[in-house]
Amino acid sequence: MSVVELFCQVDDFWQQHGPLWRQGQLGRGTRRRQRDRSLCESEIMTILILFHQSHYRTFKAFYLEHVCVYLRGEFPGLVSYTRFVDFIPTVLLPLCGYLKHCFGDCTGISFIDATVLAVCDNHRIPQHRVFAGLAQRGKTSMGWFYGFKLHLVFNDRGELLNMALTPGNVDDRTPVPDLVQELFGKLFADKGYLSQALFEQLRDAFSLELITKLKKNMKNRLLPLADKLLLRKRAIVETIIDQLKNISQIEHTRHRSFLNFMVNLVCGLIAYCLQPKKPSLGLETILRLEAA
Repeated sequence: MSVVELFCQVDDFWQQHGPLWRQGQLGRGTRRRQRDRSLCESEIMTILILFHQSHYRTFKAFYLEHVCVYLRGEFPGLVSYTRFVDFIPTVLLPLCGYLKHCFGDCTGISFIDATVLAVCDNHRIPQHRVFAGLAQRGKTSMGWFYGFKLHLVFNDRGELLNMALTPGNVDDRTPVPDLVQELFGKLFADKGYLSQALFEQLRDAFSLELITKLKKNMKNRLLPLADKLLLRKRAIVETIIDQLKNISQIEHTRHRSFLNFMVNLVCGLIAYCLQPKKPSLGLETILRLEAA
């Protein structure tokens, strides 16, 4: 996607929802001057999303070496890097709204999983202050970490359907009811989501069937062949998470504020949602061939 195409999509969204967002803002009871910035919200959001579509590993290098050198024609009102960093927290809520706008549609086959977002090395936990009171210690099959858990729901086409962020010590099953309220059909998950109570809750409240693998010490159960095959295809989630971390760069340990951490995460998810090609199971092609 070109810079112009990305800006047009972002600006169309902002032109529609920006006035509503401004109307909902709370005032401080005093009159303040509202100066127009040289960069509008759409331009700031576009630059932040572009970073997560680039090969640069730090935003400072991307802004100084790419945006300020090659994109001055597209962004004539560019400001200094320090000034732009001051703009970043002001677009967090618009970015969250745009991420929601980029979510895909439920197809009846959904996958859920959680991934770790570590905010510092384990040896530096006692000295870490940026996320004090927010991040927590957690443990996965790969060991202990300090940070957050990102809970993601995808469809069979690799499109993001919903997400949630929790401290690292929260059980993977806790945010599931909030994540699946708009889903239907079947939800595939790993063994970490095994719970009879959760299975019954999703079935009764949302008519959603939770399908997971069984542990070795559990009795076997009969599953339709199609469900068994789709359960094996749950690895698509690992492919998507790998792209989010290594291409969209949603995880690093250099954050200096929680707001910038959230902007980095949301922009990385948006960059993934806007990818023209995503990991997919190709079920639509199979059904089309069977129908023919």
